[in-house]
Amino acid sequence: MSDADNAVLLLVRVVVGLVMIMHGLNHWRGGGRIEGTARWFTGLGLRQGVLQAWMSVLTEVGAGLLLVLGLLAPLACAAVVSVMLVAGLLAHRPNGFFVFKDGYEYVLTLAVVALALAVLGPGRWSLDHAAGLDLTGWTGGAIALGVAVVATGGLLGTFWRPEPAAETLAADNTPEQVDQEAR
Repeated sequence: MSDADNAVLLLVRVVVGLVMIMHGLNHWRGGGRIEGTARWFTGLGLRQGVLQAWMSVLTEVGAGLLLVLGLLAPLACAAVVSVMLVAGLLAHRPNGFFVFKDGYEYVLTLAVVALALAVLGPGRWSLDHAAGLDLTGWTGGAIALGVAVVATGGLLGTFWRPEPAAETLAADNTPEQVDQEAR
């Protein structure tokens, strides 16, 4: 791999890593802080919003730091892909593709870049290279995608309990039940 290739991998790692770090810090210290992030996650149908908020902060900041350092790259990429899968499925999918409509364009891009990085590896200028860790190619991609899908499925299976829409509740209940619930 040439110096140019390694420089590009370093650039991609650092940019995606810093984006993830900033995103995690914003969940912690931005606007609504942890309480606001927890309310938002709860509104998306995730139970234990405060736990979800803290886990997102730790996952995003941790994955970002690992990417910047080029350490355990397939696992760092898995964390990015998983966070983006959850965000894409719960928050952005209903809004369509385009980011200016709060669609999934942005999260899809970050997930695919992270998966590509897992396949290509962190490059020679990384702690993985210094430690002799070479989990690249199909192996790196499979680890990143496999761990991301399992983590996303585990999170959603354990914590995602969306409230049924009011129309669905009304359709499932008799008029007397709907009247009782309204009181």
